[in-house]
Amino acid sequence: MPAEAGRPRRFSRLMFSSPLESLQERAQPDGGFSNLAGGEYRSDATAWAILALAAAGARPDLIEPARKRLADGQQSDGRVCISADHPEAFWPTPLAVLAWHGSPSRREPQSRAVRFLLATAGTHWEKKTDSPITHDTAIRGWPWIADTHSMVEPTSLSLLALRVTGQGGHERTREAVRMLMDRRLPKGGWNYGNTLVYGQELYPQVDNTGLALAALAGDVPPEEVRSSLDYLDASIQNLRTPLSLGWGILGLGAWGRRPVRARDRIMESLKRQEKYGPYDTTLLSLLVLAFHARVGPAGMFGKREGRTDAP
Repeated sequence: MPAEAGRPRRFSRLMFSSPLESLQERAQPDGGFSNLAGGEYRSDATAWAILALAAAGARPDLIEPARKRLADGQQSDGRVCISADHPEAFWPTPLAVLAWHGSPSRREPQSRAVRFLLATAGTHWEKKTDSPITHDTAIRGWPWIADTHSMVEPTSLSLLALRVTGQGGHERTREAVRMLMDRRLPKGGWNYGNTLVYGQELYPQVDNTGLALAALAGDVPPEEVRSSLDYLDASIQNLRTPLSLGWGILGLGAWGRRPVRARDRIMESLKRQEKYGPYDTTLLSLLVLAFHARVGPAGMFGKREGRTDAP
C-alpha cells in the first residue's frame, strides 16, 4: 500500500481495535465462529474470521482452533458445506482452502478440498443458437450449489484458492479465467454471471467486479480489463457499504490501483455500524482484510501471522 505506507501505526491501533474485538466475541468454544455474536457456527464465517485475524496478525490462539473446526466439518470427498444438512451447498470450500493456507497442520484437509474443486464444476451445456443469453454456457466454472450453473463469485473464489495452492497452471484454473472473461460485460465490469439477455446488457455490480478482478490479476493483460478497472475506480468513490467497498478496494489493489484513502473509507464504513447495527462476520472480515491487504492476490491471502504492524 505505497500511498499509505507513511501513515502512523497509532492510526491502526486506536481506530481499528473494535472490529477485531467484534470478531473475537463471535468465537465459539469449539473453535468456530458465528455470523453475529451469540449465533451458531457457520463455516463461511469461520473461514472469513481466520482470514481477517491472520491479515491483522491478531489472536493466533484463535486461528488454529478455528482452522481445526473447519477441518472437523469437512466431508470425506473434500467439500466444506454451509451446513451438514445441505451437502449440496459446498460454496464455502474455496474459503476454507484460503483459510487453511499457510498452516502446516492443515495441509491434508486443504489438499482434499483442492482435489474436490478440481473435480467439481457447475452444470454446463452447449448453447443453442436461439438462446436469449449471450455468454458461453459450456465454459466451466464453479456454482454456489451442486447441479446449478457456474457463477462469478464462487468461480472467482475458487480461482483464488487454486492459485494460492500452486494450481495456477491447471486446466481448470485456465478454464476459469476464460469463463470469467466471457462473463465480463461489454461496457466493463461483472454482475452475478450474466451479460446480455434478449439483447439487453445487464448492469455491473461493484462487489462482483472487484472479486473478479482480484481473481484475474496476473492472468490477463491490463488493457483487457481497463474498462472494468475504470468502472470500479469511479464507482467506489462515494461507496461506503462494506461488501462493495471491501471487494472494490481489493480488486483495484490487485492491479496496483488501490485508492489513496482506502483506509479512511474503510473506517467511515465501519463507523456506519453506529447507525445500522453490527456487520456480520463476512462483511466485517472483508473490511479488515481490505484494510491490511498487500497488492495482488498472493498478498491478500498469503501467510501473514505474526506481523509486527498489526493493530
